[in-house]
Amino acid sequence: MGCPEGGVQPPPGSRAVHGQSAPLGFNQIVSRLRSAGCVFAEDEARLLLAGRAGPAELSLSVQRRVEGVPLEHILGWAEFAGGRVVVEPGVFVPRRRTELLVSEALDLLLGEALGLPPDAALPAPPVVVDLCCGSGAVGTAILRSAPHVELHAADIEPAAVRCARRNLEPLGGQVHAGDLFAALPRELRGRIRVLVVNAPYVPTEAIRTMPPEARLYEPAASLDGGPDGLDFHRRVAAGGIGWLAAGGHLIIETSQRQAAGTSAILAAAGFGTRTVHSEEVDGTVVVGRVAAGTH
Repeated sequence: MGCPEGGVQPPPGSRAVHGQSAPLGFNQIVSRLRSAGCVFAEDEARLLLAGRAGPAELSLSVQRRVEGVPLEHILGWAEFAGGRVVVEPGVFVPRRRTELLVSEALDLLLGEALGLPPDAALPAPPVVVDLCCGSGAVGTAILRSAPHVELHAADIEPAAVRCARRNLEPLGGQVHAGDLFAALPRELRGRIRVLVVNAPYVPTEAIRTMPPEARLYEPAASLDGGPDGLDFHRRVAAGGIGWLAAGGHLIIETSQRQAAGTSAILAAAGFGTRTVHSEEVDGTVVVGRVAAGTH
């Protein structure tokens, strides 16, 4: 939900009435947000009004939004995959396109479970890893639909790790701090059934063209994918096969423009690949599969 950099200079947040502040009304908030370039001004106004604790806090929230602070950082949560996830300031805000990662992971996990014969002994819970997890939104959505999995998440950013723990630990997930696979417990090596990855993939030079709410309020480390945007995809592909179980899958978010490059990187590392695009959420992922006889 975008308000351009700087927006407009907001008028005073409220007017004094007998020494106290009169609350902003819905139409006033919509007008200010729309003047600042917020595309979904009415929706945002409703959310800001619903979350207010008093006139002064509401006025401050509207002013912050006009200045370009992400709505999710103001509210403290984001809507994602049919539920809410906690999003703290300084943490990457989950995008709707990333819901494709969730749906592809669930198709694999639930399809595998449904394929068992009725009299089959229940296998050990499949291990799922949400790498570069940010707020833990992807892992949270997976656990809500597939609570039987053993879910681990990891990120290098301390604020993201703290936020992900708030989202995942109540659901039974485990969150680790560190750089990619170095963050994971060694006993997971060779056991991961599904590895979901939303690593940074914005080319370095393209970051300056991004909306200010991303450029100014989300950590650069969660955006910058190197000169062509694919540096992290190379690192994940190179390390991923050793961590995945035989027949396991790596699902990595990319863009339509970069999908061929991401697919080629995974194929060169030994994965069988397919690319999936969703018009509904405008998302693109490359799915890599480890051959059954790899390990």
